[in-house]
Amino acid sequence: MTSDTRTDHHGGHREFLLPTTHQALTVPEVMAALRLSRFTVYNLIRSRALRSFTEGHSRRIPADGVRAYLEAKVEEAA
Repeated sequence: MTSDTRTDHHGGHREFLLPTTHQALTVPEVMAALRLSRFTVYNLIRSRALRSFTEGHSRRIPADGVRAYLEAKVEEAA
């Protein structure tokens, strides 16, 4: 697993764990990591809240893009 530790607004640390060490994740991997539906993941991609690219016919989401999305959501909620 890949982890990225950040300090939260209470001075504690939060880890954003991804289910893989891959640098680019598939839509099903992002679905599992974020516990979201396929529809929601594609909506996040369409709205540009989640960065992605295509390789051939496959959609990939950079692992750091998933972390950036999580960080933005945590900041938004704070």
